[in-house]
Order: sequence, then structure tokens, then C-alpha cells
Amino acid sequence: MNTLQTMMYDWNTLDWRKLEQNVFKLQKRIYRAACRDDVKAVHRLQRLLIKSKAAAFLAVRKVTQINKGKKTAGIDGLTSLTSKKRLKLAQEIMRNPLPPRSKPVRRVWIPKPGTKEKRPLGIPVMADRARQALAKMVLEPEWEAKFEPNSYGFRPGRSCHDAIQAIFIAIQQAQKYVLDADIAKCFDRINHDALLKKLGTFPTLRRAIRAWLKAGIMDDGELFPVTEGTPQGGVISPLLANIALHGLETTIRDAFPHFKPPRTQKPNIHWKPQVIRYADDFVIIHPDLKALQRAKEIAEEWLADMGLELKSSKTRITHTLKAIDGEPGFDFLGFNIRQYPRGKNRCVQDGMGRLTGFTPSIRPSKKSQKRFLHRVREIIHFKRTIPPEGLISILNPIIRGWGHYYSAVVSKDVFHKMDHLIYWKLWAWANRRHPKKSCQWILRKYWLQGNKGGYSRFGTEEGFELFKLSTIPIQRHVKVKDCRSPYDGDAVYWSTRAGKYPGLRLSISGLMKKQQGICPRCGLFFKPGDQMLRVQVPDTSFGEPAKRWELVHEYCQSLQVV
Repeated sequence: MNTLQTMMYDWNTLDWRKLEQNVFKLQKRIYRAACRDDVKAVHRLQRLLIKSKAAAFLAVRKVTQINKGKKTAGIDGLTSLTSKKRLKLAQEIMRNPLPPRSKPVRRVWIPKPGTKEKRPLGIPVMADRARQALAKMVLEPEWEAKFEPNSYGFRPGRSCHDAIQAIFIAIQQAQKYVLDADIAKCFDRINHDALLKKLGTFPTLRRAIRAWLKAGIMDDGELFPVTEGTPQGGVISPLLANIALHGLETTIRDAFPHFKPPRTQKPNIHWKPQVIRYADDFVIIHPDLKALQRAKEIAEEWLADMGLELKSSKTRITHTLKAIDGEPGFDFLGFNIRQYPRGKNRCVQDGMGRLTGFTPSIRPSKKSQKRFLHRVREIIHFKRTIPPEGLISILNPIIRGWGHYYSAVVSKDVFHKMDHLIYWKLWAWANRRHPKKSCQWILRKYWLQGNKGGYSRFGTEEGFELFKLSTIPIQRHVKVKDCRSPYDGDAVYWSTRAGKYPGLRLSISGLMKKQQGICPRCGLFFKPGDQMLRVQVPDTSFGEPAKRWELVHEYCQSLQVV
């Protein structure tokens, strides 16, 4: 009898809440075993999770229903799978979870933002994607217990705002030199042997990962062999890149003796540098230039062992307050970070209460502002014939998303500037539509009158209004605690943090707080990285038919309230 028939599973009626709980219990045990360096227990629990039916179902569900790239096909051409095909794929993974061979990936070229260059992606077939998701479930808890505290990219529960806040803490009381570094083609040049040696996992999983790394690349019908790198586009590729770069921070800091000079003395080479990394971008911060140059040499030597090197065009040494070969400060993750000289009444104080003569400032970078304005300008320019409500519906998500991304730093003056420039772009749009009308007529038609009598809000009488960046409140982001991980089991801490992420709209964060971080459809806590959706549901609590908003997982939208 067919295994699928004996199991009698129906994809749409599976108890996903129970499956996630079973997998998460094993992941917590792997995390705790890794924290106490019990390698035997880690490998035993990982083998148990690989053979788990719940893990196979969740892996298939992730790559076929949850991931945003679920509609991108590999060389097999598969994109959307029916429920029966998902069950069949889950059955195949249960029977052979980690085969020693894999199919080649399909090469896809995507443009890099702000440049004319293109980035290569390698899209695996659907079965390999599901197996990689399974391997990630197994490896991630182990390495979350090992990763360095100042690594923030491609990790659950951590974001670029945590990295920016870590930099702010490092420079808020002292002026320092900064090495702004970028690794050249990090994903494409990772040494396979060095990576597999660092993994240190059991043979079955190591052979499967080696097969994914060595799988060829299919580009325009031609197969190319792979000798180095991990292709971007795979589910497990970001985790492998983080594992490859693990140890950089520790190596640099351990090269300096544990000694901090008294505050009455000038900083010297013995002060440990601070290393903050987000994926393949990292900064090294130190108050002494010679120490920073030594840290750069150590980083280059360490990266060479992994087959990597620093990109000279994007790597430079700068200072947070003084001008060194250009303007003070540096750009990182779309933010500009620097210190501004200030008088005694406006400057910050150090830990001893002494005046520093500067104020640290983090705001949107000029490149980010230009990209944002260019995108808005293109939309307004090419939508000449669209009605104002249609233009507003296109612009509002872009403006709101950009503004909320920078809502945790000093952005008010930039927001007012962007609102002003957008106003004049809309004014030119309205004048092109009505070249023979007067200014007062155009104002009354496309702008709403404010409380003080001015026409400053672009909108219509039907209720459509353009979102203004200056209305976003600025609230400092709280950095994640150094050694915390979603696998430590503290669901309250992580669900609460998810509601305070700067990228969330106030309507979503308010619902998450109201629901105490729980999805009402499946009953599970919202975890970092979950795709969330705001939906309307009937509300009869007041005796009259009405509707209310609730926040659910994207894949729980069709489920009934538990």
C-alpha cells in the first residue's frame, strides 16, 4: 500500500500548530545542547529532527507557500504546487531527506539597486529547496548558540536596526576611527573545504551540503561547474555565509590584550576594537588609528583563509568627527553615521560627565535620499493621466515604507525636506494636467485645506490623502540583547520585540500588542521573519454587525479563528 494512503493526510487540514510546536521543541533542545557544548547530543537531536515528519511538512510548506520566491522556478520549471503535489514532495523527503546528489541551479540575473551592475542568483529546484529548508531547521539552532554577539545579518530576531544601534552605542561618548569594510563577492568566493571543515557536522548532512555547493549552474542551457562559493538564491545560502564569516569578530578582538586605559590617558593599541557585522558588510571601530590599521591586517589574513578578500573600492578608513580624505563619518546599510561639533550647551557628555564637544547623529544617507526621490519622481512622471486617488494609492506604500525604515534615527529634518520636494513634484504634475488653469484653481482641486487655512495636503474629498513623512514619530530602536536567540524559548520577549520593529506600521504594531503577539488563527506566537497580514473579520461583540481588524500569519488567512 502507498505510504501516502496509509498516512491519510490532507494538506489543508493538517494541524500546523502542533507540527510547529513539535519541531520547535527539538530546536530548543538542539540550542541548549549547543550552548553547553554537548556535540553528541546536538548530532543525535539533529538526526532525530531530520527524520521527523513534522519537519518535512513544514519544510515543504515554507518553500511552496510562505517564501516570497515560491513562484520562481528552478531548472525543473515547478512553481505553484497543488496540495497533492505538496504531499507527494513531503513523502519523498521523508523517504530520502538528504541525498548525496542534487540538481544544478538555474542562473538568474537581477539588478543591483542604485548601480548598473547585476547580481547572479542560483535558483535550486523545488525538491532541493525543501531539503535545504529542512537542513536549515537542523543547523540554525546549533549555530545560533555559537554566533558572535555583533553579527546581525540573516539571523532570526535580528535586523539592520540592531546593527545601527550597536554602532550608535559605540560612538555616542567618544570620537573614533572607523574601518568601513566590504567583502568582494562574498557569496561567490567562499572556500568549500574551509566551510565544510568549519561546519563540523555529521557525515550525512555534510555530504548533502557538499552536493548543494558543488551542484553546477545552468545558464542559457549551458552547464557550468562550481568550485567555490555558495549560490545566492538557495534557502540555506545565507546561513552558510554567516557560518563562513563566524569567528572574524573573535579573532580581531582576541588579538588585542584585555586592557582599557584610564580616561585620563589617550587611547592606545591595547584597547579592544569593536566589530559590528551585517552579512558581508562590517565596520571596525577604535579610537586609535594604528590599532585600526592592525585590525584591518588581521581581518585580511583571516578572510584569506576562507578564500575571501576586502573590496578596495568600498573599504576605507574614516573618522566620526574629523575629515580624513573626504567628509567625516560613513554610510552603512543606508544610514549616514557621524558626529557633529557642538558647543558646551548642545554637546553630549561622556561617562564621567565631561563635555565631549560633539553630538552623534545617524540619519538617512544621501544615496538613499536620492534613490527614494528618483523612484517617486519616476512614478509621478509616468503616471500623468492617472487620477489623483490612483497616484496616492501607488505612492503611499513607498513613502510609508521608506519613512518607517528610518523612523528610529534622527530623520525629522530629512522627512520635512522630502515632503517639500514631493510637494513640488506633485505641483508640476498638476500643472502639466491643467496648463491653462490658475494656481488657485489647481490648489483647490488637488490639495485639501488645513486647519490654518493653507493647502498643504495632497488628496481628494473622497478621503484619499498622500502620506506625509513628517507625521512619523521618531522613536529610538532598542538593540537586541547580545546573546539572545529565538530558540532560547522566551516567546514573550521575542513576540514583544516583533511589535517594536521600526519597519512595522503603527496599525500592525498596535494589533500585535493588542493580541499579545499571538496569531488568532493558529494560536502561535509571531516569530521573527513571519509574513503577517492585516485582515477584517466580523465583530458581533456590540450586538450589531460590524467588522474589526486582526493580525494573522499570511498562510493562516484562510483558517477559522481558534
